[in-house]
Amino acid sequence: MAKNDALKTASVLAFERKLDPSDALLYAGQWSQREAPDTWRPIEVREKSVRGTISNRLKAKDQDPTKLDAAIENPNLQTVDVATLPHDTDTLMARFTLRVLGGAGVPSACNNADYQEKLKQVVGGYVEQHGFDALARRYAHNLANGRFLWRNRVGAETVEVQVRQLKQGDVAKTWTFDAFKLSLRDFESGKEVSELADVMAKALEGERHLLLEVIAFARVGAGQEIFPSQELILDRGRGDKSKTLYRVGDVAGIHSQKLGNAIRTIDTWYPQEADEDLGPIAVEPYGSVTTQGKAYRQPKQKVDFYNLLDNWLLKDKVPENEQQHFVMATLIRGGVFGEAG
Repeated sequence: MAKNDALKTASVLAFERKLDPSDALLYAGQWSQREAPDTWRPIEVREKSVRGTISNRLKAKDQDPTKLDAAIENPNLQTVDVATLPHDTDTLMARFTLRVLGGAGVPSACNNADYQEKLKQVVGGYVEQHGFDALARRYAHNLANGRFLWRNRVGAETVEVQVRQLKQGDVAKTWTFDAFKLSLRDFESGKEVSELADVMAKALEGERHLLLEVIAFARVGAGQEIFPSQELILDRGRGDKSKTLYRVGDVAGIHSQKLGNAIRTIDTWYPQEADEDLGPIAVEPYGSVTTQGKAYRQPKQKVDFYNLLDNWLLKDKVPENEQQHFVMATLIRGGVFGEAG
């Protein structure tokens, strides 16, 4: 193999994601019927037309009382998608599957044999020292606490999550969690989460293929609005709706990308200011949090994924244990990480 000082990052370097969720489909039923999820009714997305008022921040030239009164006379008509529980049901069910694959840290494409060999050594050293227990425990915790429900978790009276291990189409084992007993801000959890984490860790190590079915029940109240994913409409000329919700066929759904983001919200190792208390963020190469409009892993601080990986592989500067976990979690996330052209 080439010496480290001659080793360069591969120009083609890609990794497949190892946590692979399906879309989640949303159903309605009664809290007392949780043991029979196959009988629940699909939640449909429907249109609603509403008459809004002018409420946006006005430019200085439009703050004249006469102009404002004239603007208010013109109604703000909107057509939006909505999804609600029927009035004879009080509980939302979200249902999806999750594949956990082996081969974490093994590139799906790499055009530099020396780099791939060094990467294999580094990943092998990490697995030998740490295994995947620390990461798997956090992934399992985010399944158990129902983080993937996003806004549907907020305001729910109670949330129960069932995680089923599937083998050849049959349920081999089921774990049931009271989601509100598990924090969204730390990863302290009990024996059942540890059991699920152990199964996921073995799958990441490649010892076994793992397919999980995740079923979450959120008791939100009869007739209450629920929140599927919202579609990004790139061509606004195609329709006049101001909000379009995601559906799979006729069933409201949550994007697989949104589920994956929630499951990998495990990064508590990023730099924070003394007055910040953001909690865990999703594993991203630059620690990007779009709702904050901020990247918490700045290249200037040498704590972004690329600096950590290059120092580890090219310069033999082994990161601290926490940053090693972050690098491996990013490889599990997957992506294209080749040298910029």
